[in-house]
Amino acid sequence: MNVRKKFKAIMAGKRLVLMPGAYDALSARIIETEGFEGIVAGGYAAVGSMLAQADMGQSNMRDFADHYARICAAVEIPVYADADTGFGGVNNVRQMVRAFEAAGVAGFFISDQVFPNRCGYLPGKQIVPVEQMLAKLNAALDARRDPDLFIAARTDAFSVEGVDSAIARCQLFMEAGADMAKPMGLDTIPEIKRALREITGPHMATLSQAAGPKARSLEELEAAGVVAATFPSIALFAAANSVRTVLRLLKSKNSLAPCQEHLIPLDDYYGLVGLKPLLAREENYDQAAAALVQKRAAE
Repeated sequence: MNVRKKFKAIMAGKRLVLMPGAYDALSARIIETEGFEGIVAGGYAAVGSMLAQADMGQSNMRDFADHYARICAAVEIPVYADADTGFGGVNNVRQMVRAFEAAGVAGFFISDQVFPNRCGYLPGKQIVPVEQMLAKLNAALDARRDPDLFIAARTDAFSVEGVDSAIARCQLFMEAGADMAKPMGLDTIPEIKRALREITGPHMATLSQAAGPKARSLEELEAAGVVAATFPSIALFAAANSVRTVLRLLKSKNSLAPCQEHLIPLDDYYGLVGLKPLLAREENYDQAAAALVQKRAAE
């Protein structure tokens, strides 16, 4: 089963699947190695890792496509990606879909914010008229070549116009043919239960460090009927904290010794990055080339 079919199976399932966020290829490989079934790759983590900036829509479609392609190439599990606002009008959306599909993503979501898009948990968001969002969604649906590419539509209307507007928009997105409609910001259990009652299709919960603490548990989410929970910035925050901790130790102690316990063992690192298969491939090609030369010399 390819990654897109795997992702569709996750979203059609009856149990809660946990999907940590990858900020680069190595973090994606770690997520896969630790046994998770899927990965989310969001703009918040991408902009943080690529630019060392907060996510306020300052990257572009090609940067994201290249970034997601590296993540997808590093793993064999589905990658669900952030497609921002589609990076422009309907023609831009079409280009985005083709680029993201070629990058290997299993699915993506497109949001109804005005450009430039910003993290859904930051203040100052604005949304486009629903007709404009529907036009971009239809362009995305028409542009996909693989029918298994999962296309979701996200609305940020909750923080701008309220819960009724968010649900109404999601209902229109599903009528237009989206595989999922996500009302961003409906994070409490009662809000999620209402969304599940009034919006057809699966529901994916977002547990982001950017959202601050929320009074909900994974058990409550699963009991409510949520099929996937994403942790889009967990690896980014863990990595930033770990790097800072080690560098502060190095600086304050003026020694590598106290840092060692915080570092991944060398053999574990080489296992993650696949050193042995790389060396074996080199050896196999070298041996095959040498054998060909020897055969020709003997003739």
